[in-house]
Amino acid sequence: MVSYDKLWKKLIDLKLKKKDLKDMTGIGSTTMSKLINNEPVSMAVMIKICIALKCNIGDVMDVIL
Repeated sequence: MVSYDKLWKKLIDLKLKKKDLKDMTGIGSTTMSKLINNEPVSMAVMIKICIALKCNIGDVMDVIL
């Protein structure tokens, strides 16, 4: 299981909306829905997000054991 709570907090800190993230990364609405519902997405998507937000993967997601 994964959690993207850190991603949403980072967007708030950067004064960005989910739509801004979608536009910055080019990810589709299905992928955005997966993120919103804490479902796994591909590493390629996570890399796009990290590049757009200039951060590391641990800054935007957690793996819950």
